[in-house]
Amino acid sequence: MTLTSPLPLPRPPLVRLGIAPPSPLPRMIDGAWWPRSRDLITELPTLIAALPLAWGQITVATVSGAMWSALPSRMFVANHVVRLSRTSSAHGPHTICLLAPGKGRWDLLVVPPETTAHEAGRLLAAEGRAA
Repeated sequence: MTLTSPLPLPRPPLVRLGIAPPSPLPRMIDGAWWPRSRDLITELPTLIAALPLAWGQITVATVSGAMWSALPSRMFVANHVVRLSRTSSAHGPHTICLLAPGKGRWDLLVVPPETTAHEAGRLLAAEGRAA
């Protein structure tokens, strides 16, 4: 009898995320995120799973209307409902605002998926160092 090892399970894609270190001072942007597509329904669960536990349970995500394709009013992410809203007046055309009741608000720069790896890496590193 020959034993074969099972095929390895595919690994989820790594989140391309740079988060600024904690600070007692408020900041306009708390980090940067470089999604792989403009499909928020696919990208948001991966982002939320990668956020620091200290940020708490994200229940609202507000995104720029120009950035994303289809956007439902809510979706199920990480075993809870996240309300989604689209705005044309966020901090800028490429941001996502994440809210966690009792914990706070975090704003991330969203690097468009079609950005070159070199430029995206520079932006992720810069926002991840923001003080």
